[in-house]
Amino acid sequence: MKMSNRVYNILFHTHTVSGIIISAILYVIFFAGSFSFFRDEIISWERNEPVMESSIPKLDLNVMLDTLNHRHELYGRDISFTRFLENRRLSVNLSAPKNASKEKKKGRRGNFFYMNIDDYKTYNYASNYSIGEFLYRLHFLAQLNLYGRSGYLIAGIVSFFFLFAVITGVLVHWKKIISNFYVFRPKASLKNVWTDAHTALGILGLPYQFVYAVTGVFLIISTTVMSPPVLSFLYEGDSKKMYDDMGFGQKEFPMAMANLENEVDINSFVEVTTSKWSNFYIKTVKIYNYGDANMHIEISGHPEYTSRFIGEGELVFNAKSGEIIDEKNPFENTSYIDGASGLLYRLHFGDFGGAGLRIIYFILGIASCFVIISGVLIWLVARDKRNVEEKKRKFNRWVGWIYLAMCLSMFPTTAFTFLAVKTFIHEFDASRMTSIYHIFFYSWLVFIILFSAKRDNFFTNKYCLIIGAVFGLLIPIANGIISGNWIWITYSKQQYDILFIDVFWLIVSILTFTIAINLKRSVQEKSRTKAKPLSKRQKINAPVQ
Repeated sequence: MKMSNRVYNILFHTHTVSGIIISAILYVIFFAGSFSFFRDEIISWERNEPVMESSIPKLDLNVMLDTLNHRHELYGRDISFTRFLENRRLSVNLSAPKNASKEKKKGRRGNFFYMNIDDYKTYNYASNYSIGEFLYRLHFLAQLNLYGRSGYLIAGIVSFFFLFAVITGVLVHWKKIISNFYVFRPKASLKNVWTDAHTALGILGLPYQFVYAVTGVFLIISTTVMSPPVLSFLYEGDSKKMYDDMGFGQKEFPMAMANLENEVDINSFVEVTTSKWSNFYIKTVKIYNYGDANMHIEISGHPEYTSRFIGEGELVFNAKSGEIIDEKNPFENTSYIDGASGLLYRLHFGDFGGAGLRIIYFILGIASCFVIISGVLIWLVARDKRNVEEKKRKFNRWVGWIYLAMCLSMFPTTAFTFLAVKTFIHEFDASRMTSIYHIFFYSWLVFIILFSAKRDNFFTNKYCLIIGAVFGLLIPIANGIISGNWIWITYSKQQYDILFIDVFWLIVSILTFTIAINLKRSVQEKSRTKAKPLSKRQKINAPVQ
């Protein structure tokens, strides 16, 4: 591939600038996203609720509906049970009663909550909040949604620039992309060390990073495109038409305004679906016009990933007659929208290959974090030269100190949050969400301030690993003391989701502690420190490492 010097310089500088602009936010996205691959296991570990057999076909939906009917008066409502995650709580969505007048509807609005399948207790979003949910939402900056969807928008812009940085990075390094992969010079200058590490890990993780750049842009666009401003511009405020065009339209069945004579067995419709389609994962059961003569039941989901990678299916039953009035076969004639969106969703969430695939995704995600840091360090070291103005050098050093403090301290912050939540927050009430926010963000801020004030990148790197490792080793101990779930107990009870998190933190902590104690200062730094003690002014102006 021939490339003129002008084109090369343009691509090189755009790759550098786009990478630096997004690097800090991108690090947060990749780090939090890597942990959120284990969201289901984290939630089970945190709540002490092993998943075991809790799929919708195993549940008694009739009992759940009777329980809800005593609490909310369900007649005339649309009701949906959805299993978003592999845990022991279903998402329940209740519409406002369709048969009520406007005055009555004011006191009988729709509702959304989570319901435990064991004791039928209900939780709102705040009381159901967990570390797994927090890390999952942090990876697309949902916590910044103070005004509309600003967090999603920022994450989308970062994903787009990341895609741009990946493409330009490949074009810039194309000629030497193979030869440079085998080059590693640990005793060379810092710039060469970071360059070699950046290139090698960048090539290894290139397919993963490209997939996440593309799927990340798609997911954010699919969210922000449906926002009210875009909706008003493209569809003149007609949300129904837009959702129909996108394949997300909701069915509507008018009320007959007459009670259903016979009691309906919801479980029987689930059984019909499972017998009709084997290897079909039921995700949602939706009931239209509950208790009305025109009551309908919709059961939707997707094929098990062991039988088919993509596809969406649903059956719609008339509750009175039991007939199937609408069918969408997930094993035949998958539409373009279902196929394309399903493929992108599967690739992004990595939920089609079991725990093994998610572990691989996690490792590649953490490796991508290192690629991000090494890219910025290349930029910083290259600008720490004597021919650069002293004010700029000092500014660049502060950029390096603060940048590394913010990124690297996410590891001890995350470990501390796991430990603190398991030790101190045992109640699932409205304050749980706020408590998790406070623990994570305040501890992160403390780490950032302390490590930035130290002004020593080697110290920041080493002690972030050590502190995170110490907290990580305490996590399974705290779980055993607080919950009684010691590793050997969860193993004997086959509660592998809870066991996974304890073993995960043990392995990660041992590895990071081993790396930390073997870290040595660079040859350049040793030569500087041996020359003579530095004055306070000289310490401030010392080159970044």
